[in-house]
Amino acid sequence: MRTLFASLIANEDGVTAIEYGVLAALVAFAATAGFTSLGSAINKKFKDIGDALAGTSISISK
Repeated sequence: MRTLFASLIANEDGVTAIEYGVLAALVAFAATAGFTSLGSAINKKFKDIGDALAGTSISISK
């Protein structure tokens, strides 16, 4: 029984998988936060452009 516990403690295969999982979660969180911020900035820019064009008119003549 002692050798079983010793071999489980010495085995680091599961630790590596957990580290990759934590790293993937952090990357996903950072990407989500970055894209949310970028999306808000783009939305504001298009709103500003729309507000600037709201009072203009286009005349098309032949």
